[in-house]
Amino acid sequence: MRSFLQLLTLVCLGSASCIAQTIGQNKAPGSSDTLTLSVRTQLVVEAVTVRDKDGKPVEGLTANDFTLTENGIPQKIRFCEHQSLPSTAEPLPAATPKEESLTIYKRLTRTQLAPEAAENLRYKDRRLLALYFDMSAMPPGDQLRALSAAEKFIRTQMTSVDLVSILRYQGGSVDVLQDFSADRNRLLSILETLVIGEGQGSVDSIDDASSADTGAAFGQDDSEFNVFNTDRQLSALQTAAGMLGGLNEKKSLIYFASGLRLSGTDNQAQLHATVDAAIRAGVSFWPIDARGLVAAAPLGDATQGSPGNQGMYSGTAAQANTANFQQSQDTLFSLAGDTGGKALLDYNDLTRGIVNAQQAISDYYILEYYATNATLDGRFRKIKVTVNKPADAKLDFRQGYYAGKEFGKFNVADKERQLEDALMLEDPITELTVAMEINYFQLNRAEYFVPIVVKIPGRELALAKKGGAEHTLIDFVGEIKDIYGGNTVSNVRDNVNIKLTDATAAELANRPIEYESGFTLLPGKYTIKFLARDNETGRIGTYQTNFVIPNLNRETQRVPVSSVVLSGQRVDLKDALYDAMKGKDAAKAAAVNPLIVDGRKLIPSVTRVFNKGRELYVYLQAYEEGTGQAAATSKPIVAYVSFYRDHVKVFETQPLAITSAATAKLATTPLSFNIAVSQLPPGEYDCQVTILDPTSGKATFWNAPLKFVQQHP
Repeated sequence: MRSFLQLLTLVCLGSASCIAQTIGQNKAPGSSDTLTLSVRTQLVVEAVTVRDKDGKPVEGLTANDFTLTENGIPQKIRFCEHQSLPSTAEPLPAATPKEESLTIYKRLTRTQLAPEAAENLRYKDRRLLALYFDMSAMPPGDQLRALSAAEKFIRTQMTSVDLVSILRYQGGSVDVLQDFSADRNRLLSILETLVIGEGQGSVDSIDDASSADTGAAFGQDDSEFNVFNTDRQLSALQTAAGMLGGLNEKKSLIYFASGLRLSGTDNQAQLHATVDAAIRAGVSFWPIDARGLVAAAPLGDATQGSPGNQGMYSGTAAQANTANFQQSQDTLFSLAGDTGGKALLDYNDLTRGIVNAQQAISDYYILEYYATNATLDGRFRKIKVTVNKPADAKLDFRQGYYAGKEFGKFNVADKERQLEDALMLEDPITELTVAMEINYFQLNRAEYFVPIVVKIPGRELALAKKGGAEHTLIDFVGEIKDIYGGNTVSNVRDNVNIKLTDATAAELANRPIEYESGFTLLPGKYTIKFLARDNETGRIGTYQTNFVIPNLNRETQRVPVSSVVLSGQRVDLKDALYDAMKGKDAAKAAAVNPLIVDGRKLIPSVTRVFNKGRELYVYLQAYEEGTGQAAATSKPIVAYVSFYRDHVKVFETQPLAITSAATAKLATTPLSFNIAVSQLPPGEYDCQVTILDPTSGKATFWNAPLKFVQQHP
């Protein structure tokens, strides 16, 4: 502070020696006479349903009849409007077919809905229903049922107060096929233009005992980062909610999908961000499972191949198949429950789900106010609304919202505090795409080394010219917590200044940035939250997921093994990823990290998309119960790698037999494969690693989808 005051004094003296200061002048001498005044306000729109003790709507209330507080601070209601929506409105007359060409409506695709002014309710006394078709998450049969249900509703159950919009997610974008309209002929024509089967094929790929011979469904768009399908589906929902946020009335988004599965490798931060965006926009999700009531065979129906592994005999495959189906519905249930909607599950009349959304919106009041706290800090603002009369009225309203977030002109301390606050926010920031791979390797009978690799698409990072060279400045912060106790067990904080040459800067648009760190953990269930921030623009990406470190000492049915690492790179340590560990910590990590051998590091793929011009590296460790001499005299562990495509085995390595390395702490058998894949055609495969212990007769099977792409010139 003292040095700052001294500098300020010198500047003032220098100015006084040149130009006399005019007392009372609110501008610098010689500057323009134009005065710029910057004011920031935050308009909040709240929909409130008021009913009497008999459940009937209360009419005739004004702004003076309501009391509204935000975080306990009274707010002045600037606008109050009653929306009258009779629940018994008459259906529209029967639709009459038109002879217009259906193809004309294909040219109406847009990416935004028409906005609405804050105090100009052009949809007054109208019910807004948005039909959202996730074509990427529905096979052709489910698409047909969803479209038929929508047509049935529009033909026979749409009322005179209903306005319907049609949105579609396909090919990585949300398209507005029709803005809110009451023209049933037009809406029906739009639905008829939707082609059954379009967009299908980018559904979630499953990695468990139920999918040994199922082809991997990646849905690639020329970029390896498009393998994260669930994140893209949720991000698309978030985009749709943002579109509807420009309207002041209550909005219901009817979401047609064949389930939405969140696996352990998906970014749960995107789920939270989608829900929070819907709450902020006043949108309720009404998911409809287009599969209807399903009577599934224990090992799956005819749309998928038989697992063909040990799981089909032990019951593991049937259990995994049932769990996958239930998890896909759990996500739909969460989306509905967290936003005020209701999911339609296990019901064949899909139209019922649209009717439920229709009947849920009745008379309500729209209240608007300018929040006294205009800070865009991303924190939750709790809202409470009461009514003066009648005293026994029952109110239904949004309990709060998350404020927006803004990256301003922060100093170093402000930036650090903003990053720490973002780590603690319940409303995750997902402006950057972040992917992560978490592996584990047993160090001794108690501890496990857990390396993590983070990948960020280079095209999403800004480049800045500094000192004639290009740099990309990235901040990283993360923490691991115990799920049960909620205690922080480990954390990481680092910032990286990546210097780029002219050649690498040009390639950044097509290449990801990778970052690595590592932790030592005990067996248990954990949650990790990791943030990356582009320090040039303030854009932040969040990755959040739960993971389990198993206690391999208790494994008795199978060969205990570590994670399986798939990689297309092995580099010298000096050329390795940007590592959070420096100095002694880096040397210590290199000593325990099994991915480092002879000064070279194996880089996990994360996205599992590999270049055919390079070798594929497969690495894992197997562990034996005995140590010392007992392990040294045991028979070797046998392992081999197989590739499947279209349910047919197309390649298999020679069996690898290795005897464990006997140490005082653990009997470890490292299994490493260098596989030339140039002879395999580009495309999607299932990689299966088989580990056999001839001594005990135990076996372990691991499989995952991957993709080979042609080497670029």
